[in-house]
Amino acid sequence: MSNRRGLLIILSSPSGAGKSTLSKRLIAWDPSMSFSVSATTRTARAGEVDGVDYYFKSRDEFADLVASDGMLEHAQVFGNSYGSPKGPVEGAINQGRDVLFDIDWQGGQQVRASSLGKHVLSIFILPPSISELERRLHTRAQDSDEVIAGRMKKSRDEISHWDEYDYVLVNDDLDQTEARLKTIVMSERMRKSQQPWLMDHIRTLNTEFEERR
Repeated sequence: MSNRRGLLIILSSPSGAGKSTLSKRLIAWDPSMSFSVSATTRTARAGEVDGVDYYFKSRDEFADLVASDGMLEHAQVFGNSYGSPKGPVEGAINQGRDVLFDIDWQGGQQVRASSLGKHVLSIFILPPSISELERRLHTRAQDSDEVIAGRMKKSRDEISHWDEYDYVLVNDDLDQTEARLKTIVMSERMRKSQQPWLMDHIRTLNTEFEERR
């Protein structure tokens, strides 16, 4: 039997709900899983490597990819284009490797509507409460009070899209949420759409029925 087909795993959440930590734990659990590498038209910064940090593209190259259905999702951010090239993702899932997307609900909509949409597993991570979400943002001490206020304001709109996802997890305990996340991934790997060998196996069974006549 041939290998399964990989999943496009979309994790979304408001900032501070635990998405980044859970993503890292998934990769540590299954190192064959990889993050989707985005393409961008912005200039590479010192130390960034093409194909590792980003695929750095000219504006014309990026536009050509979009026009030729070579992007699973794309958006404009502060005057530069960002997106997820389809080719590397398609190659990975055809080899049975899952690809993890750390994108917002808008990017998730585009990926689900793409030609690879049937292989998408989308999961939204919710905080246990808004006060806890704010506490986590302050505790990690990465942002100013002004930035945190902006993130909190944006979180309401992000949370409003929870019903567009296949699964929703409330991250009230990180270890328990990680365990539930792994259970979802293991179950979804057994979807019919992820088992390309099944049709050949069914044909073989039907042939055996015919031979018994």
